[in-house]
Amino acid sequence: MKNKVLVKLSMPELLVNYDIFIPVNEVIWKIKKMIIKSVSDISSIPLDINGNYLLINKNTSRIYDNNEIVIDTDIRNSTELMLIKK
Repeated sequence: MKNKVLVKLSMPELLVNYDIFIPVNEVIWKIKKMIIKSVSDISSIPLDINGNYLLINKNTSRIYDNNEIVIDTDIRNSTELMLIKK
């Protein structure tokens, strides 16, 4: 799977962790929307898809800009990310 990376996602607000594949050719804001919608569907906890969330690298504390493309960031296989509501 050269066009996807497997990351570990934590959502401290919900106390959940997921291993997810994300496409490397998408922008961060689309990835965040996809994650929010998926977690909302899986957990049956309604999350605001239009809410303001931050995607953060758990190890480096880097906050990803909404307009960055995943391949241009340091997100690789086994990167640990957090999704936090602002």
